Amino acid sequence: MKTIENLEQGEMLLASAKKVKGGKIQLHFAQKIDNPNVRPQSIVGLLNASDDRFTQTGKPRHAWVSAQPEDASKLFGLDFSSLTAEGQEMEINKLSPSINGQALNIQITETTQGNEYEVANFETMAKRAGKDGDYILTKDGEYIYVRASVVPGNASHAFLADTVRSSSFVGTDAAIEDAIG
Repeated sequence: MKTIENLEQGEMLLASAKKVKGGKIQLHFAQKIDNPNVRPQSIVGLLNASDDRFTQTGKPRHAWVSAQPEDASKLFGLDFSSLTAEGQEMEINKLSPSINGQALNIQITETTQGNEYEVANFETMAKRAGKDGDYILTKDGEYIYVRASVVPGNASHAFLADTVRSSSFVGTDAAIEDAIG
């Protein structure tokens, strides 16, 4: 059975569903996506290959979509009626989910235009090199925010090129001041 842990490049998985507020469910999707802007491995990465924080490729991207349980049941042929209490989860692990014959894919959009929440919480919302790594900034020192959505058909990713790590950027303090406001 396919799981998030054994996904191969390009494979899409409807991993799970969770009961949330308002009688809705939240569907969790995962997919391994190619980013053409990933830098070649550095010596630091090679010397720390067994440390997950240094892995640049191979990890799946995740997207969550809220849905009416009845509509999701019709479209995916799944029964969500066992999810009766808020917070209750159901493992699905459905490989290659589709809607009306169209394969679903995660679409990644990188932007420097954070919404109000993202800017106010840039410490956790801005793109980083690993969980606790340096912030990844544009060459002009702007924070990058990553949005993942699920789309029918082929994804049209928008990856920002020419990025730098905050530790190598002289103007990092100005970027932080701009983000805070």
